[in-house]
Amino acid sequence: MTFLKKQALKKFDFLFIVLFLWFILHTAIIVTDGVNDELAAVDIAVVLGNKVELDGQPSNRLKARLDKSVELYEEGYFKYILVSGGIGIEGFDEAKVMKEYLVNKGIPSELIIEDSNGYNSFMTAENTKAIMKDLNIKSVMVITQYFHITRTKLAFNKLGFENVYSAHAEIFEYRDLYSITREFPAYYKYAFN
Repeated sequence: MTFLKKQALKKFDFLFIVLFLWFILHTAIIVTDGVNDELAAVDIAVVLGNKVELDGQPSNRLKARLDKSVELYEEGYFKYILVSGGIGIEGFDEAKVMKEYLVNKGIPSELIIEDSNGYNSFMTAENTKAIMKDLNIKSVMVITQYFHITRTKLAFNKLGFENVYSAHAEIFEYRDLYSITREFPAYYKYAFN
């Protein structure tokens, strides 16, 4: 092997190690941020959508998010709940399914606002901003999976929200390993767009 090839391999190895260590550090920060809820009395909670099963019921992940919002609503943390999602491949409007679930849990229908155009975290943040302006309210708490909290807060912060409080759904699955890994590039996509 020539000297130049050896040098190139050393540089590649060094770069790989740096990127791997950055991924580990970044992932640790995301998980730590996500599991440490930042609770405060706010005007509105935003529950981010997730899969609806083929029978029209919220997936376990989505139920956990909704159950967390019910718990915090009952503790008096917020008055309104905004449910945000899109129409998934299963054909259901996530926001409508979420609202129905919350109503069945005893949340008054008139306090639940539907956002059926929240196809991603950034769109949810944009839609929330418009809805909050219409309602003349200022403070927000996002409720989603722990691995999704940091990127969601980033989206809200990029749109001018000053204090974004957060709470995580109390569910952990093997699939989280994939989701945590996916958050690494997704965070930087949001950060630099």
